Amino acid sequence: MTAHTHQLNWHAFLGRPALPSISTEDLDAFAQTPVLITGAGGSIGSALALRLAHFSPPRLVLLESSENNLHHLQQAWAAEVRARSGPTEPASFLLGDAGDHAILEEIFALHRPRIVFHAAACKHVPLLEQQPFAAIANNIFATATVAAVAAEYGARVVLLSTDKAAQPASILGVTKRIAEEIVLAAAGTVLRLCNVLASSGSVTEIFARQIASSGPLTVTDPAAGRYFVTMDEAVDFLLVAAHTDSSVLLAPALLAEHRVVDLASFMARELAPGSEIPIHFSGLRPGDKLTERLWDDDEQAYPATISSGLLSIQPVRPEPAQFKSALTALRYALLERDLRAALERLCALVPTYRPGETVLALAQNDARRMHV
Repeated sequence: MTAHTHQLNWHAFLGRPALPSISTEDLDAFAQTPVLITGAGGSIGSALALRLAHFSPPRLVLLESSENNLHHLQQAWAAEVRARSGPTEPASFLLGDAGDHAILEEIFALHRPRIVFHAAACKHVPLLEQQPFAAIANNIFATATVAAVAAEYGARVVLLSTDKAAQPASILGVTKRIAEEIVLAAAGTVLRLCNVLASSGSVTEIFARQIASSGPLTVTDPAAGRYFVTMDEAVDFLLVAAHTDSSVLLAPALLAEHRVVDLASFMARELAPGSEIPIHFSGLRPGDKLTERLWDDDEQAYPATISSGLLSIQPVRPEPAQFKSALTALRYALLERDLRAALERLCALVPTYRPGETVLALAQNDARRMHV
């Protein structure tokens, strides 16, 4: 992220006031609740961690697989603590993978977290179309490991998911959709979030770099649309989700998407006033959809009782035995590095998923190599 993007008035672009935030009473509850955040060094994970610093949970464990991200989080945490006038409980910074059963056992045995914010994930759509096994391992089976160990110790998981899990057209979308079901089946809570403005690796970060070098701004398609929330809203939603007392799938209550080209134009006006920054339309990338959705046609959305800023989504749940069997078959395909079988299992687990040309070509090439 750049300092420029933090200074922008994102609500001027969104054309709406900030969505309702979590109540002070609910926030105070974190002062008594041990918390684990996986993927804590990512943009949302770190923003959540720094927000929790204000409420000094008795134990806050920050698990991150990237050494650089963990180092940056340590520095940001130290700065946050120095800026506070009151005492802050120390946090535990751990370098490790959320899919590592051994490190999770150590964390739960030593720190006994009651809430797990599972933010660790692979998330870049075109990259994951080329790296499907990494997405399957991280987004699905690391989530299964987190959910299993949390259940063993009586903790509840709050999964950070994505709107790309609705009507999935990418490896990212389908793996996160399956992760949603894993967490729901374990009596956890799922937040199906949309694009977060000024998050690391987001289109806003790309646009800021392109504007700094006088463009051009690259947009996939003139009609490409996305749902957007601010980082503060994303963190609020996660904190609200942690206070639900039931297994539920939540999504932001947003009325309409915004065109990505309008976001590009807004940022150009704000960051380079008076300059003419050209816009280049590059075409949809592998796994991209023209527009996103927050729920499928066969899902129902209702106002959530916990917050007027969230919707409760009623998903179509698979039959448990069939889901477990298909998941076992998918794990075997992953171990065998059999992409064709893995895609078949993904389609069986999420019948609305339609693999894209890139991943289908990879599967075809793998099949040819297996028969050489």
